Amino acid sequence: MASTRVAGLMLGLGIGGFADGIVLHQLLGWHHMLTGWYPHDDRLNMIGDGLFHLGCLVLVCLGIAALARIGPVSGRELTGWIITGWGVFNVVEGIIDRQLLGVHHVRHGPDQLLWDLGFLGFGAALIVAGLVLARRVAPSRV
Repeated sequence: MASTRVAGLMLGLGIGGFADGIVLHQLLGWHHMLTGWYPHDDRLNMIGDGLFHLGCLVLVCLGIAALARIGPVSGRELTGWIITGWGVFNVVEGIIDRQLLGVHHVRHGPDQLLWDLGFLGFGAALIVAGLVLARRVAPSRV
């Protein structure tokens, strides 16, 4: 059964992935999806980035489909869950891809751990802010 939480989290995961891919991969060129494993293979990195973006698109489409099934929702609650989903993306991707697998780092070089920790901290802050925003507000009693 679809809920605002499920729809928002899916949208946030996809949007967070798109933000990472567009800003860090494409605009800043700090890394690509497989830079840590294949630092000099531009074609393979391009394919990795494309598959990553395809996964983000699937998550956004699933989030929209879930949202369509539940009808009208609170904008504040949905926004909160989207922000939470973005934060979850950052934390999960930051721990698994960057720390455990070494697929890539936010910015390769001597300070890469600091960049990775900043990314994780930003993700944690998004989760907290999103959860606060998503809290349902009880209707006022008149």
